[in-house]
Amino acid sequence: MIHEHITDAVKAPDLVRLGPGVVLARFETLKVYAALGAVRTLLERGVIRRGQTLVDSSSGIYALALAMACHRYGLRCHIVASTTVDLTTRVQLEILGATIDQMPPSDDLRLDQNRRVARVRELVAARPEAHWMRQYHDAVHYAGYREFADLVAAALPDGPLTVVAPVGTGSSSGGLVVPLRQRGLDARLVGVQPFGSVTFGSERFRDPEAIIAGIGSAIPFENVRHRLYDGLHWVDFRHALAGAVGLVRSHAVFAGLSTGAAHLAALWEAGRRPERTHLVIGADTGHRYAERAFARHREAPDPRSLKPHQITELADLTPPWSAMEWGRRPYEPAGTA
Repeated sequence: MIHEHITDAVKAPDLVRLGPGVVLARFETLKVYAALGAVRTLLERGVIRRGQTLVDSSSGIYALALAMACHRYGLRCHIVASTTVDLTTRVQLEILGATIDQMPPSDDLRLDQNRRVARVRELVAARPEAHWMRQYHDAVHYAGYREFADLVAAALPDGPLTVVAPVGTGSSSGGLVVPLRQRGLDARLVGVQPFGSVTFGSERFRDPEAIIAGIGSAIPFENVRHRLYDGLHWVDFRHALAGAVGLVRSHAVFAGLSTGAAHLAALWEAGRRPERTHLVIGADTGHRYAERAFARHREAPDPRSLKPHQITELADLTPPWSAMEWGRRPYEPAGTA
């Protein structure tokens, strides 16, 4: 197939069998689905128009996806970038024509996210023609994942399915599972979080090595629909690295740390429920983690030697890895009441 634009080529994942009951959906950049779906929907609704500037905050892969969508549809792009955005991503954004504000270095991800949101508010106030995409809060970002759900339903039509995915903004995991369930499929959703994220109540912890971009949040995200999740895993840097290095060693798949964390969780989940197919969502490649994480591959333990602390209440959360049956319950993150 000859594609009309590179976004059509990179949006769909490669599906790779990792073992009995475990399949990986490996993306170059998962959020192309979110950005394309959101931009198309907003254009169709007349909310935005060609030539307009789209603005948002990002830790990396959404920034690139939004810049590519803007390139495709004749829109301008401005990114307020996390301190974690690497040079390779920044250079691609610049060549694509995006303008960038990058936050100063910080080891406090809450401060980084708060700075980014404050900067976006300043920009939108000063430039009323700009449209704030609000990837963390606008449900329009669910729209693009229905196409992914169609692909999954066609590739894995038989038997019960468990999706194991980084929670992140909530739109990728939720956007996949909602249409799968609407089809009547038995689709279980297991979310993966870092310690320190407010999304599922681990903000009292701090992982000093946490650089797992896009998997958790220091501020509440409205796109996270807590009632969609059946299970949760909280994973520290060392365990995410073990899962990511294990993917390379066992399957030659070079993917990011959020994928490593999901891979680790899926191996454990598959051992407990072998009758289900477990779909691991691999949001991006491992390139932006090469120096700060993969260079330390000799330190990574064998993921098969690791197991979580199983809990029934958030009060019992324990690093470095905890797992809990969430049961599609509601949750009110701190600061949203």
